[in-house]
Amino acid sequence: MLHRGMVPRMNEQAPPHEKLAALVAACAGIPAVATAVVHPCDPPSLTGALQAASAGLIVPILVGPVARIRKVAAEAGLELAGIRLEDTPHSHASADAGVALVRAGAAQALMKGSLHTDELMGAVVARDTGIRTARRISHVYVMDVPTYGKLLFITDAAVNIFPTLDDKVDIAANAIELAQALGIPAPKVAILSAVETVSAKIPSTIDAAALCKMSERGQITGGILDGPLAFDNAINLEAARTKGIVSPVAGDADILLVPDLEAGNMLAKTLTFLGRADAGGLVLGARVPVILTSRADSVHARLASCAVAALYSHTRLQRPVLAAD
Repeated sequence: MLHRGMVPRMNEQAPPHEKLAALVAACAGIPAVATAVVHPCDPPSLTGALQAASAGLIVPILVGPVARIRKVAAEAGLELAGIRLEDTPHSHASADAGVALVRAGAAQALMKGSLHTDELMGAVVARDTGIRTARRISHVYVMDVPTYGKLLFITDAAVNIFPTLDDKVDIAANAIELAQALGIPAPKVAILSAVETVSAKIPSTIDAAALCKMSERGQITGGILDGPLAFDNAINLEAARTKGIVSPVAGDADILLVPDLEAGNMLAKTLTFLGRADAGGLVLGARVPVILTSRADSVHARLASCAVAALYSHTRLQRPVLAAD
């Protein structure tokens, strides 16, 4: 597992992507996870899946129009020998077939190929044929920010647009379980807002206060919650001290729980493009983790996403955490 000792201390400059590399290295002692790669019909998605297989992170099952997949492989100089392929006519059928492999127990993870995220997630959440659980589905970015001394988890910046308080309970739970799977026994969860005081004029501060009380009463377990916290107070100890905030979370957060998708998306992209961060990430809350990759993802990010999925899946096999609907 990835332990805190594997990365620099808080606020120390880390070599770029060292923390994501440590995630990949942490998978050396665990089995590769069988992964349905849904519609890998362009070079980035097919290359990413095969690179993850070469690194021993996943055992890919390529689900899509086989003729198209073989054509992409030939044009990109990729080798498909020994790889299982499942033939489908189009992307919608690919999504359904990938989910069916999970339901049949043949795959323990899903990986997005060259289809729209909505198309894949539609198959995941389909009531009769999907892989929903009793928990709300959410996305977690696992970010390697060179100026931050440990991994930084940001949630939810990709699925829930305007999450309710009840949604945020599940969003927090998903992120806490992911952090635990990566070797953080009691992750520190900063519930973000624009300010660090509770105000009826800013609904996210009310949600933050409620989440903290729910944690105190055992309705959210496994992590240490505090909020509302502004972003600077959450990740910078001096900023927290200047505001007089005394908290085990302030200045040392592992998880940033954002008010809504817009805030989370802008935060993650700001860290990526201005802070030289790289990120892996998963959709959680379904029966298996869903790896969402994009054309813009670096090799580091693609491998890290697969490594995170492998570590999370390994933990779940040891200790199942979600019940199906």
